[in-house]
Amino acid sequence: MLNNVSIMGRITHDLELRTTPNGISVVSFAIATDRNYKENGDYPTDFFEVVAWRKSAEFICNYFGKGQLIAISGTLQTRKFTDKQNIERKVTEILVDGAHFCGGKKQENGGNSVPNGNHGQANNNGGNYGQQSGNHYMPQDDEFPNVPHDFQPDFRT
Repeated sequence: MLNNVSIMGRITHDLELRTTPNGISVVSFAIATDRNYKENGDYPTDFFEVVAWRKSAEFICNYFGKGQLIAISGTLQTRKFTDKQNIERKVTEILVDGAHFCGGKKQENGGNSVPNGNHGQANNNGGNYGQQSGNHYMPQDDEFPNVPHDFQPDFRT
């Protein structure tokens, strides 16, 4: 069996790190992705629900914000729950295994330093947003000054 998801899109709302009663960090958010074709002159947008736990939740909340481009790898999960009106609901969401930078660093106000529509590509109008090599984004050394060069988050703990 194979259950593997890789997706890149923009975070649709402000991130809020929550803690379970057992002290486990969690964040839930949605990612907006454009399809690769136009309908009525616009690219249709899909929205995907995402859940990150523990260190991956903390990493995402520390280094990403609303409107910022993010690449997520993980698995799909479907769960059922009962809402406040006592109606049984079913949701399919991406359970994060890894999160990856795709654009400029998070600004102080939580925005994205990469202009909308950039889609993780290098900015050629004088901005220092990193270099693109093929389809892989390579950040500049000074682009994420608070992240150690050898930083490799372990999302399994």
